[in-house]
Amino acid sequence: MPDPTSTDLWSTIGELVAWLDRNNGRDPHELTLRVMKIGEEFGEAVEARIGELGQNPRKPASHTRQDLADELCDVIVTAMVALSSVVDDPRAVFEAKLRKIADRVSALEDKRA
Repeated sequence: MPDPTSTDLWSTIGELVAWLDRNNGRDPHELTLRVMKIGEEFGEAVEARIGELGQNPRKPASHTRQDLADELCDVIVTAMVALSSVVDDPRAVFEAKLRKIADRVSALEDKRA
């Protein structure tokens, strides 16, 4: 089982993917389910935010900021597992995408200056 105290995030994600592969395989159906799981976790994050705000007048506030943070972490981990299941070097893919996003924001800031 993965060591959640590992300092190497991507190694832990790799261990989670290996565990899923051993238990569920990695056929096209399983890959689809791993991507769909992101939507499920996102829905739980939305539910936590609505519950934190007490937005539903029929119910009092039902979630805390910590509940929301926990659900957002589930979204992130689930997306990282899905990414790691569909590309050979998820760290490189993620870092390249993050760099593109940061560069785009930096370019927007430069235009505003």
